[in-house]
Amino acid sequence: MTVADSTVELVQVAAAAAAAKGGEEFVSFDVSEPLPLVDAFLLVTGTSERNVAAIADSVEEAMLEAGVKRLRREGRNEARWILLDFGDLVVHVFHEEERAFYGLERLWKDCPIIPVSVPSAVASE
Repeated sequence: MTVADSTVELVQVAAAAAAAKGGEEFVSFDVSEPLPLVDAFLLVTGTSERNVAAIADSVEEAMLEAGVKRLRREGRNEARWILLDFGDLVVHVFHEEERAFYGLERLWKDCPIIPVSVPSAVASE
């Protein structure tokens, strides 16, 4: 099974929203093969708790505008690792230290990478 085109589009929506708030180090995995209920993960890094929370809020808002409601959110109070579950897409917004510590890239390294592109104007702001 491969990730649906609509999920790839949602990855781009979420990445652009995260980039607009200073998100960094974007990596997206096609996890449709090992996980039956999720198609993709998007990993994003923020530089502080406030930045992590702002990135998560921006992603939620952009996804809602795209017609996708959040099913679940975890970690908002601590803002060190916020998980946003949108059904086919799960967005992980990490503080730098948590991203390095948990190393999700190592856990999902056998899954195909979904290319993530953010508009250059957003990325350079």
